[in-house]
Amino acid sequence: MTERAAPSSIDPAEVAKFQAMAREWWDPQGKFKPLHMLNPTRLDYVTRQIAAQFGRDLAAPLPFQGLTLLDIGCGGGLMAEPMARLGATVTGADAAEGNIAIASLHAQEQDLPIDYRATTAEALAAEGRAYDVVMALEIVEHVAEPAEFIATCRNLVKPGGMLIQSTLNRTARSFAAAILGAEWVMRWLPRGTHDWRRFITPDELAQMTEATGLSVVDRCGMVFNPLGWSWSLSHRDLSVNYAMTALRGA
Repeated sequence: MTERAAPSSIDPAEVAKFQAMAREWWDPQGKFKPLHMLNPTRLDYVTRQIAAQFGRDLAAPLPFQGLTLLDIGCGGGLMAEPMARLGATVTGADAAEGNIAIASLHAQEQDLPIDYRATTAEALAAEGRAYDVVMALEIVEHVAEPAEFIATCRNLVKPGGMLIQSTLNRTARSFAAAILGAEWVMRWLPRGTHDWRRFITPDELAQMTEATGLSVVDRCGMVFNPLGWSWSLSHRDLSVNYAMTALRGA
């Protein structure tokens, strides 16, 4: 009798898209320019949530020392690296081997001890891995089965830990900004990078997250200001990009 393979949320076509762009991860003017622009705001949100949950002082030299963190769908390491600099013990996982190769090389150049792995959330969960913080940023809209993926992420969170997700809302504004604007007009991303039909509303994401037993404690929009050419956090405007924090009971 043959052993069944573990189910996977990986969509091979989505992985191939990012594998093809892997060499451009650290070019702030390249195909990942939108993420480079968004990254300080994402980092602001994530660090505030972690500090609040674990009682850490962000003004301290290594405020997240002693915390374990998984960045699932880490790409080239744009979020993994600053989290490592803040003292967290970071694992970065991505199904695209090209992303991991680029991320590993860049971390070595920066002398950052990040454990990068070309693997999936399901494989890590099957190994019994668990972390204080799991980040799933700009990934849920690219997986084959979002609800199953979130359930796997929940299993990777230690009791008392947290899951932080960010994604794109399914609205007319998100279609205009992420697809017409970023892909067609500004040409920051190759056409077809995003599929608007796969975008997820905050209510849908919250429902899928809480179905796993996690408790959603925060929703926050990340808003682009074309006049100031800058991003900011907003608890009122979640119409395009947004983030969500959920906690696992102790």
